[in-house]
Amino acid sequence: MNRKQNKGGRNPKIDPAVYRYYVRFNSKEHERFLHMFERSGMAHPSVFIKAQFFGETFHVVTFDKGLHEYYTKLSDFHAQFRMVGNNYNQTLKELKSHFSERRAMALTYKLEKYMQQLVEIASKIVELTNEYQQKWSQR
Repeated sequence: MNRKQNKGGRNPKIDPAVYRYYVRFNSKEHERFLHMFERSGMAHPSVFIKAQFFGETFHVVTFDKGLHEYYTKLSDFHAQFRMVGNNYNQTLKELKSHFSERRAMALTYKLEKYMQQLVEIASKIVELTNEYQQKWSQR
């Protein structure tokens, strides 16, 4: 039998990269290189250097902390808004089971006023988000 024994590990590459070249930077060049590398969004500096050397284009990834923070807070608010809706349903069930019809209706009326305020706030948030998105898309 002429079987190939499997030793495990990675499959060997057809054309492995075995040639190495070393580059030395002074402090200013190193800072410039790090800045360019971070903006490229590439995973490894060696890949970035090869891409620059052979003239390949790279995408600059920009990260806007304000935008990220805005969407994070908006997501948190949305989660809280869903919890309020869930609690609203539970509260109505409890009102109907523990209070008289008249008292439950009075408390439900107050609860509905607060829910209307929340809906108004949510619509303002949607307006602000649309406005912010229009400004962001112009950049």
